[in-house]
Order: sequence, then C-alpha cells, then structure tokens
Amino acid sequence: MKIYLKNDAGVTKQVKVGFSWTTLFFAFFPALFRGDLKWAVIMFILSAVFGSFTLGIGAWISGIVFSFVYNKIYIKEMLEKGYRPATEDARVVLESHRIIARVA
Repeated sequence: MKIYLKNDAGVTKQVKVGFSWTTLFFAFFPALFRGDLKWAVIMFILSAVFGSFTLGIGAWISGIVFSFVYNKIYIKEMLEKGYRPATEDARVVLESHRIIARVA
C-alpha cells in the first residue's frame, strides 16, 4: 500500500507501507535510490559480512529480514525529518501498522 507524506515546506513524497519486494530482490539498491545512504551502507555491509561467512546464503537471509522492516524504518526516518501524513487515510494506515501512535 502506498501513502503520501508531506513536510512543512509542501514537499510530498510517496512511500510504500509493508513488505518491500524491491529490497528482497535488489538488496540495498532501493535504499540507495531513495537517497537513504545510511541504510544502504548498513544493508550492504551486513550482506557482505553474512555472505562471506556462509558462502553467499547469509546475504539472502539479511535481504529477507530487511524486506520486512526497511519500509517501516524509512517511514520513521521521514517522520523524524519533519514529514507528516498528507491525508487522513495515510494517518490511519500508519496507525494500523503501528508506525505512529493513535491520537485519542
């Protein structure tokens, strides 16, 4: 599912919530293309380290793990940078995925 995040300057970004198929198939490249260099480097290093000890199988395992968590990590970092849900539907989706807290 895709939602939109918007910052105070009016910049809107479309982000995907949930499982990251692109991270599963392309490892650290989605993070690199999003400009998320910190997590691209972290994923690359972990894949290289785990892959070197397990003849490449460990790189796939770390890719599978990051496929489940990377989109959530990316959204949380965008929220820390000042982005907010652009619509009420986006806020509800983020609350249902426990990325942001429900407002009472």
